[in-house]
Amino acid sequence: MTRRVSVWGGGFWLSGKTGEAALDAARELDDLGYARLWTSGGFGEGVPPVYGEVLNATTRLGVASGIVSIWHAEPADVAATVARFEEEHPGRFLLGVGTSHAPVVDAKAAHTYTKPYSHMVEYLDALDAAQPPVPAERRVLAALGPRMLALSAARAAGAHPYFVPAEHTAQAREILGAGPLLAPEVAVVLESDEDTARGIAREYMRGYLSLPNYSNNLLRLGYTEDDVAGGGSHRLMDALIPWGDLDRVVAGIDKHYRAGADEVAIQVLTADPNAFPAADYRELAAALIS
Repeated sequence: MTRRVSVWGGGFWLSGKTGEAALDAARELDDLGYARLWTSGGFGEGVPPVYGEVLNATTRLGVASGIVSIWHAEPADVAATVARFEEEHPGRFLLGVGTSHAPVVDAKAAHTYTKPYSHMVEYLDALDAAQPPVPAERRVLAALGPRMLALSAARAAGAHPYFVPAEHTAQAREILGAGPLLAPEVAVVLESDEDTARGIAREYMRGYLSLPNYSNNLLRLGYTEDDVAGGGSHRLMDALIPWGDLDRVVAGIDKHYRAGADEVAIQVLTADPNAFPAADYRELAAALIS
């Protein structure tokens, strides 16, 4: 297994917030040796420009969408953008697509969140039929449940689970088998003060636990309704979000590699979600990237 260490970037890189500071941060991640920058595709039409901006600003760093919503981006437009990225930056862009969440999709009048698995199959069919198509090896699926994980192995290069503990990574590897890419996102808090660390982690968790796909996935893993209520229990927080000093955080990330991850997309959480925690990513790079 080749261990790849990547970054999951949140609001700092989202379309409309990019600028020279964000591109400087991407250049630093490139210099530090991170394999890839994952960041959200948002909920607008098509593929946001941030991906091309980062590709143009860096020389080696891979870029991945984590994720482009299949309800909000037309497959023909997505395929054309992926083809352009591949022509301009061969092998550096990975398309991550996902079904998003019912509350998000239903909030847009043009869409209704029904039969997400079937819609994903249809979307992949459309990517295959596009001219030029998006090859299976240049796309991954946001996958939590067994059916979507199996589809990730059959119709894509692998899976990009988000907001999952290491036991999910182990189950995902079993379903995917030995070959496909398994690249979970792992949020961390490099903060030794327990109250501060838990406060940052709980603020992050609260929004995701309100989304049924994530909370149901955790219930499927054996966590309880009490664990997912009120911003999450301490037990759930400790399973999802490595926090503490560098050694403790690195040990938490390593659990995912030992469970079968090929690549971990690390998301450093701080009190300001729109700031780039450069010092934390430098520490993690020194500890994790040989």
